Amino acid sequence: MKIKPLHILIGLALLILGCNATEKSNQFKAKKTQKTQEYDTIEIANDSLEYKIIILEIGFNSWLATQRPRGYYSQTFLENKNRILVSEYNSRVNEPSRFDPQLYPFRIDYDSRTDYGYEVNYLLYHYFLFFQQKYNQNLRY
Repeated sequence: MKIKPLHILIGLALLILGCNATEKSNQFKAKKTQKTQEYDTIEIANDSLEYKIIILEIGFNSWLATQRPRGYYSQTFLENKNRILVSEYNSRVNEPSRFDPQLYPFRIDYDSRTDYGYEVNYLLYHYFLFFQQKYNQNLRY
């Protein structure tokens, strides 16, 4: 199995890794850890490690606990929102003279034809909401 990154680094925070696999498992295990006192860390990975998302951001854990619960939104809703948000985020990465490159350092490789599963889409969507609120950004979705 060859692993290829689908790198997502939002601000200081987000990473999705993928690999080429014929079977897709949407069973994700959430593991909350704290690597340093500075950052909250959430890591989500499925059993076959096809996709992985790591969020390292101060205050994200406590903020996420105040949001609508898993299952409130459909996976289709989350995928549609993420497609729009990723597109806007990536356009800002390409315009460092207009948008702070420290907030938009890397492109997000989010393929709308890939089934990342509910948990990855849920966390990505909520990270975008958190990012907009914390850094006073409007990604126009």
